[in-house]
Amino acid sequence: MAERLRGKPVADAMKEDITKRVEALKAKGLTPKIGIIRVGANPDDLFYEGGIKKTSEGVGVAFEVFEHGEDIGQEELEKVVRDVGADSSINGILLFAPLPKHLDEKKIRALIPVEKDVDCMTLGGAGKVFADDVTGFPPCTPTACMEILKFYDIPLKGKEITVVGRSMVVGKPMAMLLLREHATVTICHSRTVDLDKVCAAADILVAAVGRAKMIGKDYVKPGQIVIDVGINADPDNPGKYCGDVDYEAVEPIVDQITPVPGGVGSVTTVMLLKHTVIACETQN
Repeated sequence: MAERLRGKPVADAMKEDITKRVEALKAKGLTPKIGIIRVGANPDDLFYEGGIKKTSEGVGVAFEVFEHGEDIGQEELEKVVRDVGADSSINGILLFAPLPKHLDEKKIRALIPVEKDVDCMTLGGAGKVFADDVTGFPPCTPTACMEILKFYDIPLKGKEITVVGRSMVVGKPMAMLLLREHATVTICHSRTVDLDKVCAAADILVAAVGRAKMIGKDYVKPGQIVIDVGINADPDNPGKYCGDVDYEAVEPIVDQITPVPGGVGSVTTVMLLKHTVIACETQN
C-alpha cells in the first residue's frame, strides 16, 4: 500500500509560516492584501473564491473581490484591472479566467503589474519563471506540487521525472521548477509515442493532462512517486471528483501518491496567499 502524500499537513505548516510573516508585517503597519477580479459567477470560480476568503481570514491576509457582470465591456474591464493594479494597498492580483469570449483576455492579463502577478497570468511573470528569475511568481499549482515534494523530503536532484501535460498553467512551469532542483525532466502529452512506457520509466511521475483516470497501472512501476494534479468529474461516481490517475489501479503498485481530492488542490489556495505575502514583503 502506497503512502498517501496528503495536502493538509503541508497546508497547515504553510499557514503557520504565513501567519508569522503576516504578524511581522502588521507590526510594521502593513497588511498583505489580495484583490480578486471576477467576471460572472462561474460555480468553480465561486468555490475557489470561497476557499481563498476562508484561508485569508485564517492567516490574517486582507481580501477584496471586484465582481462584474459577464456583459462588461473591454474598456471598462481594462480600467478595473489598471485601477486594482495601481492600488498600493493591494499586493497580489488574481484574475479568474477564462473571460467571456467578447473580451480580449491577453490584453487584459497584460495589464496586471508583474510584481502583483501572484499566479503567473502575464507574459512578464512567465518570462521570469522560464528565465529562472526567482523574483517571479510561478503558477500556484506547480508551486504547490513542489511544496508537497519538499514537505515529504522527496529528493529531486538527479532524479528522472516525467511530467504529463504541457500547459502554461502546470506542465511547462512544473518542468522549470524541477530543473531548478537539478532533476532530469521529460515533458509528455497525450500524443507522446509509447506514453505508458515513458511514464513507467520515471522515478517521479507528475500527471497534469486533464483527463480523468488516464494514468493506469501500465503507466507506473514499483518504487515510483506519483503527483496527481488533475481535478476531473469522476465518470464512475457522479457528483464526485477524481484525478488524472486511476488511484485504485495505481496505488497498490507505487510507493507514494497524492490523493484527489485532498492532495495538490488543498495546497494551491494557501500557495496563492504565500505569494501575496511575499509580494507585500518585496513591495515594502
